[in-house]
Amino acid sequence: MALKILVILGSVRTSSPPTPARLGLRVAKCCVHQLAQSNHDVVLIDPLDYDLSDPFTPLFSYAPGKAPEKIQQLAHQIETADGYVMVSPEYNHAMSPALANLLNHFGSSLFSYKPSAIVTYSAGQWGGVRAAVNMRTFLAELGCLPVSAMIHIPKAQEVLKEDGSYAKGANDADWTGYCERTFGQLTWWAMAAKRYRSSEESESRPTAFTRNPSQRNAP
Repeated sequence: MALKILVILGSVRTSSPPTPARLGLRVAKCCVHQLAQSNHDVVLIDPLDYDLSDPFTPLFSYAPGKAPEKIQQLAHQIETADGYVMVSPEYNHAMSPALANLLNHFGSSLFSYKPSAIVTYSAGQWGGVRAAVNMRTFLAELGCLPVSAMIHIPKAQEVLKEDGSYAKGANDADWTGYCERTFGQLTWWAMAAKRYRSSEESESRPTAFTRNPSQRNAP
């Protein structure tokens, strides 16, 4: 079963230092390439392609159909996806502000009941691993629960080339196998959720509140 997977990049850095300036882009391209090998429809979401600058205006703040066209297009991409790969560096032991900003423009109803995978990276030795702890709670609140396996890439500039392929000296087989563990979990859960959404039982799933905040109140 072919899936639609969004690889969402959490970086808007365009200048140096550090070098290279957009290290995360090669990480995201690597994820796209590996997932596409299984014939999935994989879309790279780069925040530089969208106007997400201040003032912060989430989608639900606009009247229906009045949001900027590219924001509406991104909302459609998110809603029609079967799963997500969240790619982030680490800032103060947390996910990147760029990724949080992009995701916060959209409500959980677009993401919910679909899985996600966490991919972090760094130019140093830790691979952004501490950001992943923060990302788990954030993604759970969005409703796209992260799978247990994660990908952390330390010294990503030495592992990956600009086009997302493995650099000379990197063990391609080891890295491919390492990533496959996470992507295998992601696609398994995404297929299960997709089959359930297309079944008769899908109508019985709990719905997100859409009318007023009182729907958040516990019974």
